[in-house]
Amino acid sequence: MFLIELYQSVQGESSFAGLPCIFVRLAGCNLRCAWCDSEYTFTGGVTYTQEQIEATIHALAPVRLIEFTGGEPMLQERELLPLMERLLAQNFTLLIETSGERPLAAVPKAVHKIMDVKCPGSGESARFHLPNLEALTLRDEVKFVLTDRGDYEFAREFIQQHDLATRCGHILLSPAFTKTPTPTRDAANYMLDPKLLVEWMLADGLPARLSLQIHKFIWEPLTKGV
Repeated sequence: MFLIELYQSVQGESSFAGLPCIFVRLAGCNLRCAWCDSEYTFTGGVTYTQEQIEATIHALAPVRLIEFTGGEPMLQERELLPLMERLLAQNFTLLIETSGERPLAAVPKAVHKIMDVKCPGSGESARFHLPNLEALTLRDEVKFVLTDRGDYEFAREFIQQHDLATRCGHILLSPAFTKTPTPTRDAANYMLDPKLLVEWMLADGLPARLSLQIHKFIWEPLTKGV
């Protein structure tokens, strides 16, 4: 497997935000979202065997929460899924952060899927694999990264049209971070003001959760490996 980094920190997003977590960041992505904050994952990477990854994870114990992210981790599905099965058998809690462009039906049901639905502001909204909605369980989460009102309205319509509130455990609305943030750790670096987003959510009674990238408030926004 090709990895960009493997480290422990706290989970910065999703319903798991704030929990100690081991991150396995895989190399490679087939999308090019306009607001992407992980372009350093597009190329390069270091080759790891599954055994090496597992040994490194055990060295970081006692943390029992692991997230596979990228890039797009499902591009390495052939190696990733057996590793997930091995870690699940050892009672680790697993998350996968995925763009939703690759089929997810083969991901073990015990893995918590955090699946993006790309909005128009990403430039990749046509790439979502719609059958992935059938692979969702109540342990899973669907995330929309928003840049403006148009993205919000796209997300609101998608949530209602596909009855997401009954398909998954959490719906996440995450304002996009600018690609060139200042070193300051505040909300001014967001492309969409979180306060404005909350006002829209309350006005519409949307069954969603505001999701902020808290690691970008703990550390300077461009810091890697956190």
